Amino acid sequence: MELRNKNVVLTGANGGIGQALALRLAAAGACVWLVGRNHSELENLRHRMQDPDRHTVFALFDYSDDEILSLGSCFEGGRQLDVLINNAGTSRFARLEQQSFADIREQLRVNVEIPLILTRALIHQFSTGGTIVNVGSILGELGHPGYSVYCASKAALHRFSESLGRELAATGVKVLYAAPRATRTGLNSAAVNAMNAALGNQSDTPEEVARFITDTLIQGRRRARIGVMEGIFVRVNALFPALVDRALLKKLPVINRFLQSDASAEIK
Repeated sequence: MELRNKNVVLTGANGGIGQALALRLAAAGACVWLVGRNHSELENLRHRMQDPDRHTVFALFDYSDDEILSLGSCFEGGRQLDVLINNAGTSRFARLEQQSFADIREQLRVNVEIPLILTRALIHQFSTGGTIVNVGSILGELGHPGYSVYCASKAALHRFSESLGRELAATGVKVLYAAPRATRTGLNSAAVNAMNAALGNQSDTPEEVARFITDTLIQGRRRARIGVMEGIFVRVNALFPALVDRALLKKLPVINRFLQSDASAEIK
């Protein structure tokens, strides 16, 4: 896909990956709709982007139905949407027993409910050849201790992408699923960063992930992952899950050490 002059709705534009992605899309000539919860941060980002007057800030403070429908109404009367990037996400690194009901609901809402409802609201606004990009995670295909809720939410997004892509196959609208591995953003706690270092897990900068997502979009790759070894691990997990069970069991003492240090939100 050629991005010049394309209308791109980007959720989670406030975050580390979102900001890097917005800057990269703007540099490619896209007209970016910056969607997030903090209006002033989005305005600051817009002014840092190439040709700031080409871009639009659209704050969704609660992602309510009315707010989402209001965003959809912007692409009526001749203006069409070319790309929707469902990038907003959240996670909680903790045992299930350490997570409050609010922790669980927030992950499911941000990672599953919001992208599904937003996609539904915009489904008839796409131009011919429009594209939906759902930003998932390697952990959407690989269960990892300490991320049970996050893994479940990203697995749901993965299957949503796959089924919707097949559903829309005859319409010309493509659905792409881009799965980063660990990323060094403010979303991660110090315990998560320390665990990744102790386990030797590869992690990327937001700029590297933004380049990966942009390349996935331009190339129209329906399923894309970062990392050769991560891709191999996912395939082994699909075919021989018991091997991955044993591999992660060996790492569990290290994982548990950092889970214990990140147990600040236990259910009271």
